[in-house]
Amino acid sequence: MIDFILLFFLVICAIAAIRMKDLLSTVIILGAYSLIMAVVWTRMNAVDVAFTEASVGAGITTVLLIAALSRTQRGEENGQRSQVRVQGSLNAHSIISLIVVFVTGAVLVYGTLDMPDYGDPNAPSHHHVAPRYIKEPLEESGVINMVTALLANYRGYDTLGETTVIFTSGISVILLLRRKIQQ
Repeated sequence: MIDFILLFFLVICAIAAIRMKDLLSTVIILGAYSLIMAVVWTRMNAVDVAFTEASVGAGITTVLLIAALSRTQRGEENGQRSQVRVQGSLNAHSIISLIVVFVTGAVLVYGTLDMPDYGDPNAPSHHHVAPRYIKEPLEESGVINMVTALLANYRGYDTLGETTVIFTSGISVILLLRRKIQQ
């Protein structure tokens, strides 16, 4: 039942973030969304992902967005949204975008149909991947601690990729803020 309540709050936060006109309120709602996602990851026993979501998603991202907001306008200009509503009719670009979204969603749903149930002990990962990760990290890496061996050897490229994305995002924000200050 708690999972459905969390999902409900996630949907409410997403809708509220889309509907907000004040950008600071939107940033705060997205921070709350990240905190709820951290709870979801914790409920799924992915504490490392939950920690990352809380620190990066709710923490540093919120701080960087507020810093960027301090250099820009806080809300939309008057009349900008109302002009969009007056035009209101769906043009070809909107229809194509909508079709792409629905096709992508359908493909993603189709891709999940063959997945094993959550927590299924007969899932292939429990019979092929997990035993290797438990039995062979010492021989393959020379590291006694299994968690360290997994993160350093088996997930090293993944962690390097995540670090590169976060570093690039941070540098981009710093460069954008720096350019605004110099002007």
